[in-house]
Amino acid sequence: MYFVTAVTANRDCLFADALLRSTVERSWLAIPQHAAHASLDAWVVMPNHIHGIVVLDAFGESRPTPAEATSSDLLKAGSLGSIIGNFKSITTRAINRARRSPGAPVWQRNYYERIVRNDGELDRIRAYIAANPMRWALDRENPSHATTRDEWNDDEDRWFTPPRRSQSPSHSS
Repeated sequence: MYFVTAVTANRDCLFADALLRSTVERSWLAIPQHAAHASLDAWVVMPNHIHGIVVLDAFGESRPTPAEATSSDLLKAGSLGSIIGNFKSITTRAINRARRSPGAPVWQRNYYERIVRNDGELDRIRAYIAANPMRWALDRENPSHATTRDEWNDDEDRWFTPPRRSQSPSHSS
């Protein structure tokens, strides 16, 4: 299971346009039709990026993890890289047809992925995705927000890192 973020080229707010947003939404929902071993969990399309959870069944999970994979592994049929690459390719062609801008970049070259390791992390990522529209003004992908990378990392840590248990003070006699 993976948490994925794909961002538009130049962080342009293309998906503020309802037609372009619906193109991305339809393409995201079609992922399981193109990759039968993939299913979708929580997701949201923001003005210039998409967050989503992609679940791969045993076929997808038997592939190398991103840390172990070589560049050729990432493009193998059924890999997460192949699935996201296909999604981005399909949406790019459809968006460029709608905008009458053949060949124009829609997405940044790569995407962010994070392996979802346990139920607690899954719950936190789902909450992050659900809250993302309400937090757009603070989002690092919002071009009008001047968040530093360190500030965003602190925010990411709050969402994705399990809460620390407070330690009770030791009492010595």
